[in-house]
Amino acid sequence: MKRKALFIINPIAGGKSKEHVPQLIQQHLDKATVEHTIVFTEEAGHAHWLAKEAAKTYQSIIAVGGDGTVNEVASAVVGTQAALGILPFGSGNGLSRFLSIPMDTAKAIQNINDNNIELIDAGQMDGQWFFNMAGMGFDAHISQVFAQKTKRGFITYFKSALQEIISYKSQSYHMEIDGKQYDRDAFMLSFANSSQYGNNAHVSPQASVQDGLLDVCVIKPFPLYRFPEMGLRMFTKTADKSSFVEIIRGKKIQIKRKAAGPAHIDGEPQTIGATAEIKVVPLSLKVIVGRQYSR
Repeated sequence: MKRKALFIINPIAGGKSKEHVPQLIQQHLDKATVEHTIVFTEEAGHAHWLAKEAAKTYQSIIAVGGDGTVNEVASAVVGTQAALGILPFGSGNGLSRFLSIPMDTAKAIQNINDNNIELIDAGQMDGQWFFNMAGMGFDAHISQVFAQKTKRGFITYFKSALQEIISYKSQSYHMEIDGKQYDRDAFMLSFANSSQYGNNAHVSPQASVQDGLLDVCVIKPFPLYRFPEMGLRMFTKTADKSSFVEIIRGKKIQIKRKAAGPAHIDGEPQTIGATAEIKVVPLSLKVIVGRQYSR
């Protein structure tokens, strides 16, 4: 019996054209084993609705887009029998890279044929699902700035970071992690399910999506002249070796700060209250991973 697969294409994700994707699916999908349908999203939230309906009858639901599209689809599929697939088209593609899903579209479609499924953890911030990374502080501020830009991609993100870092002020946070209390001044806080933000920038190199834990990454205030070093460490998987980085693993996390402010969930900016509740939901999402993925 053929496996039913729905491809949900976000036509504007990452600022990249997807017009050629249906043709590539026709060329590279194994039609002997997979019966497929292709739909294009029309507005924000449409991918979530489509995936939620499809999870009732489809075995594979493939998000064609960036981390935001992946989040919309995954948050509809989590806890169901359907498996998430990804054709990466975003600016960072953090979860895709961590799961060794090919960045080349043809190869990513062939990866859907393999149907190599793993169960992975998911996170929730104030009840909203995230699968790669959530956070507050500088990266959340940059997510808001980046969302206003017409150009996407790593270069635009990097330029935004350089422009904003000069004036950004660190904040004080009170954290309760699995019952233990911590007070920290932080440039930013990241709640990492996978190890990286995207573009192979690893904030928590030892993170696992299958350990039942989130990595709370505290990036402490650092001198501006150390910014290039901090960036280099992320791209060389040595961020956790920096004296400015503290990683605390936990299942249930409460964060208190002085006032409501920016946060991001899988890179999508929003504003949340002064108190946030973050937790891990172990092994709750089925995902089609890449051939090179290892636990």
